[in-house]
Amino acid sequence: MTNRPPVDVLVHADWSVSPKKRWVARAEWSGGWTVTAVEPVGPTATFVADLLRDAATRHVLAGFDFPIGLPRSYGAKTGEADFSAFLRGVGTGRWSRFADIARTPDEISIERPFYPAGSTGGVTQAALIRAHGEAAFDDLRRACERATTTRRAACPIFWTLGGNQVGRGALSGWVEVVKPAQAGGASVWPFDGSLEDLAAGPGLVIAETYPAEAYGHVGVRFAQAESKTNQSHRRSKAAPIHGWAARYSVALAESVRVLIDDGFGDGKSGEDQFDALMGLLGMIEVADGRRPALRPGSAVDPWEGCIIGQAGQR
Repeated sequence: MTNRPPVDVLVHADWSVSPKKRWVARAEWSGGWTVTAVEPVGPTATFVADLLRDAATRHVLAGFDFPIGLPRSYGAKTGEADFSAFLRGVGTGRWSRFADIARTPDEISIERPFYPAGSTGGVTQAALIRAHGEAAFDDLRRACERATTTRRAACPIFWTLGGNQVGRGALSGWVEVVKPAQAGGASVWPFDGSLEDLAAGPGLVIAETYPAEAYGHVGVRFAQAESKTNQSHRRSKAAPIHGWAARYSVALAESVRVLIDDGFGDGKSGEDQFDALMGLLGMIEVADGRRPALRPGSAVDPWEGCIIGQAGQR
C-alpha cells in the first residue's frame, strides 16, 4: 500500500429519496480492513449523529452516491464563492426555495434550478436547457458526469424526471446528510481539502461516490444480458468479490459473506445492498493508495467537485 491516508472508518451509503432503499456498508481499520456490516441506514438524523460521534475520536470517511457539486456554469451565475459555501446557505434567504422543484418552465430560475416537479404534458428537456441559458443538455453536466469511452453520461442534476434522474436524491442527501454534517463540523471532499490534509486528525469527511464505476475497480463486471437487479446475477459476482478481498487482505464479517454468497437476497433491496458494498470496496481501493482520489495533477473545481477514485488508474 502507498500513500494511505490515516482513515480509521469507511462508510458507504447507497442513497435514495425513499428511506426504505437506503443501505450502508461499513469497514474499520485495525492493521487491515474488516467489512463489518451491510445494513439499513435507519433514521437519518441518528445516522448523521452517529457518524459525528464516531468522528470525535477517529477519522471517518463517508461516501454517498448522490452528486455533491453543481455545474461550473451554474455556479458562476449564483454570485457565491464556491459550492461548499453555497450549500451552507441552501434553505435560507435567497436560496430558501432552492429545493422547490419547478412545476412549469416559467418557474425555473437561478434560485429554483430543478425541473420538472411532475410528468404532466409538455414537459421537455429543451425547456430546462433554455431556462438555464445553455445550448445543450450536456452543458448542464459536471465534467465528472460526461460520457467517456467506458461510461455513459449521467443525467444532469437539474433534470428530475425518469429512472436515471439524480436531482431528487441529491436534494435529499444535501438537506438530510451534508448540511447537518457540515453544521456538526464535517468537511466535504474535495472542496475543503485533500484526503491527506483532511485526515490529519479525527473528523468526518464526506465524499461523492459512483458504485457502478467501482465495480470495475474491484473486478466485477456485468455482461450485457446481466443486471444487478437479478439475484442470481449478483450471486455470480461472489467469486471476484471474494478474490479481491483475499488479494488485498480485506476481512469480511460472516454476515457480509452470507450476503455476498446469497446474491443479497431476493427482495427489492438486493441491488441497494450490493451497491452499498461495492461503493465501500471502491473506497478501500482509494484509502489503500491503489487508486488516487483525484486525477493526478488535476485542479479541484470549486463548484463541480469530483467523484472519489473515478479517474484513478492501477
